[in-house]
Amino acid sequence: MSGRLSTKAGEATPSQGRGSGHKRQREPGLTQIRRAACLSRRLFIILWSRTQATEQQHPSSSVPPDTFLPASYAGQLFQPASNSGYYLHSSSDDSFDEEPPLLEELGINFDHIWQKTLTVLNPMKPADGSIMNETDLTGPILFCVALGATMLMAGKAQFGYVYGMSAIGCLVIHTLLNLMSSAGVSYGCVASVLGYCLLPMVILSSCAIFFSLQGTLGTVTALLIITWCSLSASKIFISALAMEGQQLLVAYPCALFYGLFALLTVF
Repeated sequence: MSGRLSTKAGEATPSQGRGSGHKRQREPGLTQIRRAACLSRRLFIILWSRTQATEQQHPSSSVPPDTFLPASYAGQLFQPASNSGYYLHSSSDDSFDEEPPLLEELGINFDHIWQKTLTVLNPMKPADGSIMNETDLTGPILFCVALGATMLMAGKAQFGYVYGMSAIGCLVIHTLLNLMSSAGVSYGCVASVLGYCLLPMVILSSCAIFFSLQGTLGTVTALLIITWCSLSASKIFISALAMEGQQLLVAYPCALFYGLFALLTVF
């Protein structure tokens, strides 16, 4: 019996040794975890203390809005004091009733354009010198564009020649009229009168769309149109410049001027 007990006691000792070995192996792992936890706590405390120190050294730049407001501020938006006299004065000065119409500011008067057109269409009608002395280029530009458009419809692209000869011819006749008359005349007035008198030439160019003018009938029609344009232009110049008895002298250079446009239209 004693031998069996001794053997059991001998067997028990190795098992106890193994258990103690397992405990020794677990202890180092727990100690490492505890050390890591302690280090993390220390690092957290150090970082927190540093952030507190930096905030104390450099305070936040955000300033409460109350510091910029005056003590009497009641939380309302700024409203300028109304001055009724100022608004009444400005409204009376800036009223649209006193402003001229836009067409009048641009120098476009349809009544005068219509009167000038009727004067050109009727060479025997006396011209109003006060109206014809105005520098109105709306009608002449329209008639030049119409002349070029009708030539284009007849198969002749002559826009450059129309504008070029108009500018040079107006310059030449402007020089002649200033030499012949005691009262001077502006270049714009000469361009306006010669441009309005292009209306019969537009009619001739419109006829060239439907039939050819290169014949006896076309030549006679072109001569009549040239006479019509030159008589109308000379009548207007005489009435505007008070050049009585000099209509034929003024009509001759005008006939040469409109003859160039007739050549473009016929040929």
